[in-house]
Amino acid sequence: MTLFENFELSQPILSAIEELGFITPTPIQEKVIPHLLTTTSDMIGLAQTGTGKTAAFGLPLLETIKTSFNKPQVLVLSPTRELSMQIADDFMQFGKNIRNLNIAAVYGGASIEQQIRTLDRGAHIVVGTPGRVKDLINRRKLHLDNINTLVLDEADEMLNMGFRDELSFIMESMPDDRRTLLFTATMEGHVREVAKEYLKDAIEISAGGLNTGAENVSHEYYMVQARNKYAALRRIIDSYPKMYAIMFCRTRQETKDLSDHLIRDGYSADALHGDLSQSQRDFVMKRFRYHNINILVATDVAARGLDVDDLTHVINFNLPDEDAAYIHRSGRTGRAGKKGISISIINLKEKGWISRIEKRLKKPIVYKPIPTGKEVCEKQLLKFIDRLENCDTEETQVSEFLPAIQSKLEWMDKEMLLNKLVSLEFNLFLSEYSNAPDLNITRDEFSKDKRKARSTFSRFFINVGQRDGFIPPKLIGLINDSCGRRDIPIGKIDIQRNFSFFEVDSSCEKEILDAFRSTNFEGRDLNVEVAQPQPERERPFREKKFKKDWNDSGNDRSRRSPRSGSGSREGSREGSSYGKRKRY
Repeated sequence: MTLFENFELSQPILSAIEELGFITPTPIQEKVIPHLLTTTSDMIGLAQTGTGKTAAFGLPLLETIKTSFNKPQVLVLSPTRELSMQIADDFMQFGKNIRNLNIAAVYGGASIEQQIRTLDRGAHIVVGTPGRVKDLINRRKLHLDNINTLVLDEADEMLNMGFRDELSFIMESMPDDRRTLLFTATMEGHVREVAKEYLKDAIEISAGGLNTGAENVSHEYYMVQARNKYAALRRIIDSYPKMYAIMFCRTRQETKDLSDHLIRDGYSADALHGDLSQSQRDFVMKRFRYHNINILVATDVAARGLDVDDLTHVINFNLPDEDAAYIHRSGRTGRAGKKGISISIINLKEKGWISRIEKRLKKPIVYKPIPTGKEVCEKQLLKFIDRLENCDTEETQVSEFLPAIQSKLEWMDKEMLLNKLVSLEFNLFLSEYSNAPDLNITRDEFSKDKRKARSTFSRFFINVGQRDGFIPPKLIGLINDSCGRRDIPIGKIDIQRNFSFFEVDSSCEKEILDAFRSTNFEGRDLNVEVAQPQPERERPFREKKFKKDWNDSGNDRSRRSPRSGSGSREGSREGSSYGKRKRY
């Protein structure tokens, strides 16, 4: 068995990681650390989220730092400020026993003046986001003349977020004889192009199967009518009383809306999105890490770099735009040898997505029926009984009151006492679920919706593709901005090398054609035309529209929300009365 002490690491670093509890390296660490300690060649590391990449490159790079030379020697680029902060903190932990070591984290959303002061005091290692690093270079506050190693962490995500120009600028601003280390979970499209252009004779090191799901994660999906999506989500949450999860939405607004509804219904939830200040984000993450909240609702971008090892679930309330994003999402659970579950809640129009992801995962995504009201009640009751059974009574002050309590309750038998105890705690919850409808889709509904789907969408040709940096999120943004609205139902998006196809609800056909007559993409005039419908054999389209219907339908009862304005109505949420008391 390989141990960290078997590597040629200095004693200050070995003692630091021993204090952190590191004993045996992960697969990526076992392969990368010896390579970086013994060679100076460029390298591509293929590994999924949560595999220990930071220690894999961080430990050997700390060995190269000359603390007597107070200039930046290592630059690490990452896609988000959260990940930059995490990497910088990891470097500090690994190098805490190295005297005079200085590390600077630079990222947007924080005071650039403070970051400049940190750089002026001297930093041996700089960790940052591409945008802020480029800004500091332009201001002549970050000098890269002495950089000997550049690390591109989660390079695929940086390119998906549109940082190609910033990366090119930064790499052209540093010495040609530097060493470049590129870490990615995928080697597709722009990632391969960047590796070919900027890496020299790079050695590829892979840990585990590329683009496949983590072994400890099981994958499930629930299929429901779009109008019942929120009601189904609540039943799923209630059927896992010990859930500790990140829930993904596509946009900031969807994240805010969903978290607001969960909080109103008594769930321990909060949101993480791009509109929060850094202090607000830190506060939310602190509450989540300490389990003060059990459900974190986030966008893909906001969740990058979150380091939480004991998640029980990842929930896709909205499907990601890219297959690789699903891999990233699901990889956030099932870490550190623990089991995890990745759940997707889909509507009928998204069924074709399942088989495509299964091929990428190389493991099945299992269909699960939406729990009935009776099944949810049973799960919650058993959880309550477990808590009751395991309650520690040795250190309580109740014993002195027991004689009076026994005298008061002596007329009840065991069965009556238990009935009253459970009823007192669960009556409101049980009443909400007692007549809960079946939310599962029937065979007739599936056939009817499938026929309807094939006939209600128009297919369009557009004259930009992969070589133009055209990706699905940019297309969706173009449609929203050109039409001046965000509720247009978008179907399948097919990005080719030089052109693309996309589907939009047929009722918006003329609006799309009119809007794109005066639209350009990064300075290039666009040509959008109606195309032939997709062949029957291709997979069904995926609807991109975010269904607001879960706000006001698909639930089991109806009542006016106490937080709604006068004259407004929101649909009730199963168990909301119970939720205002306590959720287990």
